[in-house]
Amino acid sequence: MRAAFMYKAGDVRVEDTPDPVVKQPTDAVVRVVRSCVCGSDLHPYHSLSAADGPAPMGHEFLGVVEELGSDVSGLRRGDLVVSPFAFADNTCEYCREGLHTSCPKGGWYGVGEVGGAQAEAVRVPQAQGTLVKLPSDVDSALLPSLLTLADVYGTGYHAAKQAHVRPGDAVTVIGDGAVGLLAVLSAKQLGAERIILMGRHKDRTDLGRYFGATDVIPERGEEGIAKVRDLTGGHGTRAVLEAVGHMPAYEMAVGAVRPGGVISRVGVPQYEDAPVGFGSLFGPNVTLTGGPAPVRAYIDELLPAVLDGTVEPGRVFDRTVSLEEVPQGYRAMDRREALKVLVAP
Repeated sequence: MRAAFMYKAGDVRVEDTPDPVVKQPTDAVVRVVRSCVCGSDLHPYHSLSAADGPAPMGHEFLGVVEELGSDVSGLRRGDLVVSPFAFADNTCEYCREGLHTSCPKGGWYGVGEVGGAQAEAVRVPQAQGTLVKLPSDVDSALLPSLLTLADVYGTGYHAAKQAHVRPGDAVTVIGDGAVGLLAVLSAKQLGAERIILMGRHKDRTDLGRYFGATDVIPERGEEGIAKVRDLTGGHGTRAVLEAVGHMPAYEMAVGAVRPGGVISRVGVPQYEDAPVGFGSLFGPNVTLTGGPAPVRAYIDELLPAVLDGTVEPGRVFDRTVSLEEVPQGYRAMDRREALKVLVAP
């Protein structure tokens, strides 16, 4: 089959690789129908060393079940399924608590012997607990929105849930990438009254307004923080959702949150040392939360509104490429020529 590999920073290739096969009785093999390039894929695109490549790429996909291990029940060959970006057994104590990303039997696509999803097919460990069956007659126009359930919609929703966004809240969202925009949508769904989106790309912030942003702040740093405080009577907002992962975004979050508030981080941190001392978080009683989203915990909750068209998270996809064109998709996202690239093999 054909699959995408990253050899080093900036070097993505689509190559022949052996077809995936069932290796464990809990596995499935899924033919990929839709996948995509994630903003988090750009981190290795900027930094991967040649010594760490080639790395199989992709962790978000919809597909059709082709093979099932002997221990997998509840699924059949031919089922259309969506997979969270992290696989898990969905039965352990962590999964039962909604923390699937900490499942002892779980893991990540593209790591170890598990291939990536920017491919014609993928082996899914812990298939029974991971894969969510979708209607077989689903309208193909819904496939982009259904694909967001694999990661970016669930991740934006996780940001809002971890911040305990509630009706009437004021929320700041930092970042106008796909996760940030879907954090806006999620905050709106949870009843936020004022949603301040910090982003400077008008085409993206316009989509943010469509999803529910009431205010847009293009300024960064201290100037951006001052704008948030100007809009909130000098206080900042109770919830700040940080969807970038770089230190300047974290610093803006600390500046934009009000005393007693919550900073919820879902942007993969590209730093190790973040201020949490008296002057930043401790003194004003600010809570710091977030982490990799256990999107499997949210799919059943979010799926109905996607299926009936009440929400359209798939609007974040603004370019479609074939599997062979995946390297061009990376370049387009890296150059900010595309918000999020859909891959239709």
